[in-house]
Amino acid sequence: MHANRRDFLVSTASLAGLAALGCQSLPTKRGLPYRISLAEWSLHRTLGSGAMTNLDFPRVAREFGIEGIEYVNSFFKDKARDKAYLDELLTRCDGEGVRSLLIMVDGEGELAHENATERQKAVQNHHRWLDCAAYLGCHSIRVNAGGGGDEVEKQKRAADSLVQLARHADTTGLNVIVENHGGSSSKGDWLAGVMRIANHPRVGTLPDFGNFNIGNGESYDRYKGVEELMPFAKAVSAKSHEFDARGEEVHTDYHRMMRIVKAAGYDGFVGIEYEGSKHEEAEGIRLTKALLERIQAELTA
Repeated sequence: MHANRRDFLVSTASLAGLAALGCQSLPTKRGLPYRISLAEWSLHRTLGSGAMTNLDFPRVAREFGIEGIEYVNSFFKDKARDKAYLDELLTRCDGEGVRSLLIMVDGEGELAHENATERQKAVQNHHRWLDCAAYLGCHSIRVNAGGGGDEVEKQKRAADSLVQLARHADTTGLNVIVENHGGSSSKGDWLAGVMRIANHPRVGTLPDFGNFNIGNGESYDRYKGVEELMPFAKAVSAKSHEFDARGEEVHTDYHRMMRIVKAAGYDGFVGIEYEGSKHEEAEGIRLTKALLERIQAELTA
């Protein structure tokens, strides 16, 4: 199935091109308003313990009945250009019938760094992950818009780096999407401003339901933030921490959030990202999935 890599990448480019035009990732099936994927960070404690590896991720996702997976680069940091490793990962995805959707990229430098040399180094560091994501058949890489200094100037620097990455992404048909991930990026209006400055079809957002901690004890309104980021969304992260006896997320009104997502016209994958400690990881994933499935039924009705 991987013999003709050229055809595979052409197919990948076509999918990503659709995403850039507003179709997000893959067409919704069975009349559902969205599809459910699994972010690898949901299993970060299990991965950290050595009980599973990144190569096990496709099998574990399928055991949860999930068809789309979102990698975190830190779990295969030295493998971005290891063809044998990536081929094995593809074989396992094919065997389980799951699709690789995106790679969340951390630790590769600040794309809005005040120093131009450091900023350019960060851009270059992300190239290998764009190439890796294309090889795996993903539609996007998720990046961060970290940096210091004046907020307005930082927006311009972030947008410039994102456009540079998008130009490289043009060669592989991928998108470059930014998550609200602390600091300025957790201000919905600030990150939406970055999107407007970048103004590139391959540059978008990955709104996360829970990452609105600005710092110094200050938080941004999560519902306002998601609403501001959804017009640019090419993926959605359903962050969860804790559930009550009714199966509702304690910190986020998922019903309200998913109405915001639907109102934006989004119909791609919504990624489970359980990050709590009140439940075991497997239970947290199951609870999040069950809640998203209930809301699927509500929105369909």
